[in-house]
Amino acid sequence: MRLAAAVIVGALAACGARPPAASAPAPPPIAPIARGPGTVIEPEPQRPGDAARGWALLTGSDYVGCGAPRALWERFAGVTPAWLRLPGRSGAGAELPYAMNAVTTADGRARVTPSCLACHASFLRGQLVIGLGDPRADFTGDPGALALAGLLITDDVDRADWDRLYGRFALIAPAIRTTTVGANPADHIAAALFAHRDPATLAWSDEPRLPLPGPPVPVDVPAWWLLKKKAAMFHTGAGRGDQARIMMTASVLCVDDVATARAIDAGFPDVRAYVTSLTPPPFPAPIDAPAAARGRAVFTARCARCHGSYGADGAYQTRVISVAEVGTDPAVAERTGQFAAPYVAWFNASFYGERARLAPGDGYVAPPLDGVWATAPYLHNGSVPTLAALLDSRLRQPRFGIGRGDDDYDLGLVGWRSFDPDQPGVAPAWIWDTARPGHGNQGHTFGDALTPPDRAALLEYLKSL
Repeated sequence: MRLAAAVIVGALAACGARPPAASAPAPPPIAPIARGPGTVIEPEPQRPGDAARGWALLTGSDYVGCGAPRALWERFAGVTPAWLRLPGRSGAGAELPYAMNAVTTADGRARVTPSCLACHASFLRGQLVIGLGDPRADFTGDPGALALAGLLITDDVDRADWDRLYGRFALIAPAIRTTTVGANPADHIAAALFAHRDPATLAWSDEPRLPLPGPPVPVDVPAWWLLKKKAAMFHTGAGRGDQARIMMTASVLCVDDVATARAIDAGFPDVRAYVTSLTPPPFPAPIDAPAAARGRAVFTARCARCHGSYGADGAYQTRVISVAEVGTDPAVAERTGQFAAPYVAWFNASFYGERARLAPGDGYVAPPLDGVWATAPYLHNGSVPTLAALLDSRLRQPRFGIGRGDDDYDLGLVGWRSFDPDQPGVAPAWIWDTARPGHGNQGHTFGDALTPPDRAALLEYLKSL
């Protein structure tokens, strides 16, 4: 796949909007929608950090705790094409893919280790967007298959590091392998890794101490730039307290003792500072200003109660809306993955629970919508490919293929184009089937009652956020 290196450009103030006709009648008022208050999660104090140090740590340090010998990596991966590298990175990591870090161990060994950008960066219309969840992530293969490559390593220390990285994926593979490209099993990865560790010491056990979670339920990766507004992390609002401590659970893959975890944690307030410094990319095409103004009125009446308001006087509260009200697929809210009771208890009793805690809400957080145009697919499980279909549930299909190439992002419908899943040559992994557990695309029908003009105006306004 060839990705263009075009930069997303465009200023909302210079959109060439046409004025309304002088004789156009005033539109009727938009009736507000009746909703319950939901459960508001109040913000808690966070440790301060330095964003520049956070970027350096995020893209150049070893917070995962294990990796591949650099020589072996280069033997198998070859030369990384320029478009796949991280812009502006220098030093040992300059020629690596954006989602891999170059590190040197205490005894001088060169390693290539995965970074948080594996799930928290993605290409959109040819541009790598840091902080955007990756809708093309493919977890349908065997995540432990690379463990066998360790047989080619003759050095005992290198072999041990390789086995810690890929051998552990082999052990948890049954709990994290998905059926659909784009379905992210992050919650199940965390739960499976918790199950293999002692909560007090973080010591690893090849035999699980807790039952492994069942088949993974997909979650959509929220955009990082939303964190600055949110008082809790994850779709159910489960991540409470110190957000930096929650974020550094990336170390649960290979960090096997509390002292090492504590040293990594010392830098993660800086990572959080970087994450909260991010802003979304602007919509890269003209916006119809009069339509967007009408859409803002629709939004205020129908959406702001849950999703907040925007502009200079905007305000947002982290609000958990019950499944009964929002009507979306209930699987994640019913405590799957790391939010099932045994794993919540593990986290809260562990080193990670010293500053943070898991406390899942009884429903889903209505997220802030900054940069919502860029964050398709939609809902907590990524089951709705476009904003147009999110605002009109009649456009949703029970089975569909989602295009995920550079040319498949539709700025009119705002999201990923779908294609006929039954056409020849379509692999099952590229078909979203809403009958699969956790894949449902029902609910969030609040836009269905809008008139077509109001719905179109609302869509235009959402492009501007």
